[in-house]
Amino acid sequence: MNASFKALPACLFLLLSARVQAAPPVAPKPGPTRSVTGPTDAERYERRCQSQTTQRIARPQGTMLWGTKRSWDAEKPTDERTSVLVSVALDAPRQAEPGVKALRFEGGRLWAVPAPETGATASDVVGTVLQGTASDGKPVEVAICGAEPAADDPGRVFYRIEAWNAVAREWENPCVALDRSPAPRALAVGGVWDATGAHTDAPDRVTFACENGAISKCILWGYAPWASRDGQSLAGLHQACTRLARADYCGNGRSHTRQDTTIDIYDRMGVLERATEVTREWDPAKGSFEAAWAPDGATCLSRTRDGRALDLILQECPGRFQADAGDARGEGEVCTVSRGDVKPGAALLRNLSYGPPKADPASVR
Repeated sequence: MNASFKALPACLFLLLSARVQAAPPVAPKPGPTRSVTGPTDAERYERRCQSQTTQRIARPQGTMLWGTKRSWDAEKPTDERTSVLVSVALDAPRQAEPGVKALRFEGGRLWAVPAPETGATASDVVGTVLQGTASDGKPVEVAICGAEPAADDPGRVFYRIEAWNAVAREWENPCVALDRSPAPRALAVGGVWDATGAHTDAPDRVTFACENGAISKCILWGYAPWASRDGQSLAGLHQACTRLARADYCGNGRSHTRQDTTIDIYDRMGVLERATEVTREWDPAKGSFEAAWAPDGATCLSRTRDGRALDLILQECPGRFQADAGDARGEGEVCTVSRGDVKPGAALLRNLSYGPPKADPASVR
């Protein structure tokens, strides 16, 4: 990794979208209109990947894990740990190009199986419909509408996806749109994340991690779980990053941060180093140590990121943390509470953040 990237602070906005140019999705020819009683399978597949209206309003709250919508019903109260799409199966596609029996995931991208005789390309999977699953276990079909290699790493591919919205009976982008990323794409990532934020390897399943979610952001920050550094896998750092990005101190899937909060991330492997220079987004002199992180949550905690009382975190996960002796672990790294069930070297990442803002008491209870 070159020096300029190493010096780049991870004082990134928590929902910063990838700075790559978006290309129009590949769209098949419009099919027949749907019937009054509901479309047949053939009609539904013909309508996949067509341009969609923007009449539905996404309302992101807090920092997302998958970056997906919580529910197809915008008026329905939902928990932050729910999603309309958590994973897809790569075997037995519901719809695919002739001869394609399955897809496989390797090196940050999807491949058709068997590969075309003329040579495999990123677009070989476009038009495929896969069987997905929502957080409530219900099935949801997912269409791959476009495949765009990343400008900074052609081996990593962004996918434009649509899922079948059974409520509106339309194909719809399941990714939450934000002003800086109004038409978010997704990265394919091996395995499945559950409601607690825990990751499980699953050879035949992948997660479509939307650009505005923590899973995708941590990859863009340098922690691709399929990559390695000096012979060591980055999978553990990626998982720890998903906890850090959302301030998931207890490792239960609950976030404790506000949208667009600025932080600085650094790790012991040197993928990201602690920032030392002032930038537009970050002033090292104003930052202070917040927490150290392992794949299952924080290992020690100095203070909360959003300003809520530390006692509220201790009540959320009783018995997890205990009072710390206050010994410095590094430059300014002093913990108020720490875990007694992990070894001192368990922390893979650390972060700084600005002092907690003056919080509205009603917003932190």
